[in-house]
Amino acid sequence: MSRVVLDASVVLAILRNERADEILWRIIEGAVISTVNFSEVLARTLDDVNAVPENFLHIMGLLGRIEPFTHAHAIRAAELRSPTKPFGLSLGDRACLALALEIGAEVYTADQIWSQLDIGCKIHLIR
Repeated sequence: MSRVVLDASVVLAILRNERADEILWRIIEGAVISTVNFSEVLARTLDDVNAVPENFLHIMGLLGRIEPFTHAHAIRAAELRSPTKPFGLSLGDRACLALALEIGAEVYTADQIWSQLDIGCKIHLIR
């Protein structure tokens, strides 16, 4: 089981060529993303180009798995609302964090505000 969970912002940063260095490619390979975050990435990709580009399929193929948003994840994401509310985290953000907490993984994000969180999992910023 992968010990890395990706926030949608990481995948979007790569798709938009904001960051795509060797370190990030190693992080993505075998990583896990929630179905909530997958939906967010797909929706924003379709907004950007109105079609699924080839690099989207390539990047999604590198992931270890896309993890379903389960009942347990939904409960954990709801529990995270109060401690993350001052930071403005969305349901997608909390779904990512809930998954990481559930599987004991570290999280990678491009969202700087996450560096201020103290919720029980290690958070890495990609920029």
